[in-house]
Order: sequence, then structure tokens, then C-alpha cells
Amino acid sequence: MTTAARREQRLDEIRARAQSGLTAETAGVRPPGAPFPRADAESGYYGMPLLKRPVWTWEVPAYFFVGGAAGAGAVVAAAADLAGGDPRLAHDARWLAAVGGAAAPALLISDLGRPERFLNMLRIFKPQSPMSVGAWTLVAFSTSSAAHAFASLAEERFGHHRPVRVLRDAAGVLAAATGTVMSSYTGVLIGATAIPVWNRNVRVLPVHFTASGLASAVAILELLGHRQRSLHWLGLSAAAVETAVGVYHESDRRPATRPLRHGTSGGVVRTGGLLAGPVALGLRLLGRRSEAAIAALAGSLLTRFGWIAAGRASAEDAATPLQLEAAAEIAAAPGPSPPQASSGAA
Repeated sequence: MTTAARREQRLDEIRARAQSGLTAETAGVRPPGAPFPRADAESGYYGMPLLKRPVWTWEVPAYFFVGGAAGAGAVVAAAADLAGGDPRLAHDARWLAAVGGAAAPALLISDLGRPERFLNMLRIFKPQSPMSVGAWTLVAFSTSSAAHAFASLAEERFGHHRPVRVLRDAAGVLAAATGTVMSSYTGVLIGATAIPVWNRNVRVLPVHFTASGLASAVAILELLGHRQRSLHWLGLSAAAVETAVGVYHESDRRPATRPLRHGTSGGVVRTGGLLAGPVALGLRLLGRRSEAAIAALAGSLLTRFGWIAAGRASAEDAATPLQLEAAAEIAAAPGPSPPQASSGAA
């Protein structure tokens, strides 16, 4: 019998055993000494990362931070106007939103490299794309928050005029609506990717980033001298949510979430979560609002940089995207051995 005939006979035996429901104990036909690579839990996808690491520069996490704080600031300004609260609080919250709304596009365009790349993102609108929705939200928020702030300034300087009042009210409503999206969409944006550490937390990230943005806006307003009780309760609520998110991440031991607990990315994420969560919460309960505001700001900024670093570490992990570690654990477990695929299957 020739070598080819023996191989065909062996394949027929493997097929027959598979059809009969028995376990094929061998890995299939792989000629001895053949250079065919194997995909396993140690080398991953033939020794190479399956995913491309994020190439975002420092401007992107800074954009996440600024956009989140500005969006929450617009919501606080609208709430202060509707509730008839302190005019100074509404004034400062409006300008927080306007300044952040101007800085956010600048940071994003700086990362893109050329302004026309951002304009190209606005050629179409795709509701199913978080990036497309985010780009259009950024434009609407930046425009409306600036209009809200300058219309209010015109009223303060030149008195009340109906056209200016209509513009101010309409811009304030739009700024608050788009500001809510600005605070949360960046969590949706990175969660809607194939990078494991982000994708596994797609439901938590929007809540996490929204609470972080609210904590940042409250902290900035408090450091500007505002001591309203409503701000304190907002900051307390945001710190409580951040603490709960931190507990969730610490209890999540899936292989994909390792970058949140190990390495440089884990150190940054944990430090940011500690400052924005338990530290800020404890300081607020002790009445140390200024210190709590500083802790919340630092924690929120570190959180954004930590999640981007975690995404890079996760993309460089060759095994996790294919869940090879889980497969290796199942294969090593006692009991009947599962059928094994041929060496050519990734």
C-alpha cells in the first residue's frame, strides 16, 4: 500500500469514528516534521496577535475625559435653569459645556492628524455605527453648547430680547440632550469592538463613563466655588456608582479582563477607580468636598487612559480572542476527551 493510500485509509477511519459518536484520539493527518504551525493557548494564532492594537494617541483618552465632563456640565446647566437655582451655577455650567465642547473636537482632530478626516466622518450618518453617531453628536453638542453660552451672555449684557431667549432655550435643550450622549457614547464606542477587554464590558462601560463624566463636571464646579447641596448629592451618587463598578471589575475573573487587574494598564485602571470611587466617596461622607473633587478629577482622567492602555494590552494577547485558554482548560479537565480538530483549524 502506498503512502497516499495509507493516509486516505487513516482519514476514512477518523471519519468513521466521528460518525459513530466516538472520540477521535489523534489530531488528524499531520506529516512528521511538517512546518505547519499549531494554534494553542501559548502561541495563540500562529504566534501572532489576532487583533490590531489601538493606535490612538493621548488625545483620544483626553477627548473622552473632556467630552464626558462637558456633556455632564450641559445637563447640570439645563437642570439649574429649569429648577430656578443659583444663576452663577447655571452660568458656570454652561461655560464648562461650551469650553469643553470647543476643546473636544480639537483633541479629536489632533489625533486624526488632518481636519479633513473629521469632515469625512460627516459625509454620511449611520445610526448603527457608534463612531458615526458620536461624530454627529460632537458637532451638535459643540454648536449648541456654544450657542447656549453666548446667547446667555448676550442676555446678560444687552437685556432680554425674545429672539435671543428663544435661541438660548432651544440651544440649552439640544446641548443637554446631546450632552447626555457625549457622556456615555465613548463607552459604547470602545465596547463595540473585537478587543476582548472592551467587548466583555460593553454593558458596563457606558454607565462607567457617564458616572465618571458627571463626577468630573461636579468636581470642576465645586472647585470653582459652588457648594450647592444638589452638587454634593450628584457627586456622592457618581462616586457610589464608580465604587460599584470597581467592585464588579475586581470580581470579574474572566481571562479577557486581565488587563484591568495586571500590568501597567491594571495599575492605572485600579488607581483611577480607587480615586474616583472609594476615596471620593469617603471624602464626601467626611465633608471634605474639595479633596473629593480633586480625587474624582484625577480618578476620571486616569480611568480614561487606563482603559485605552487595557485595550492595547488585550489586543496584544494572542490567545484570548480565540478563547484558547478556555479550550485548554477543558481539554486538561478529567473525564472523556473532547474530539480534536485537525492541525489546520485555527
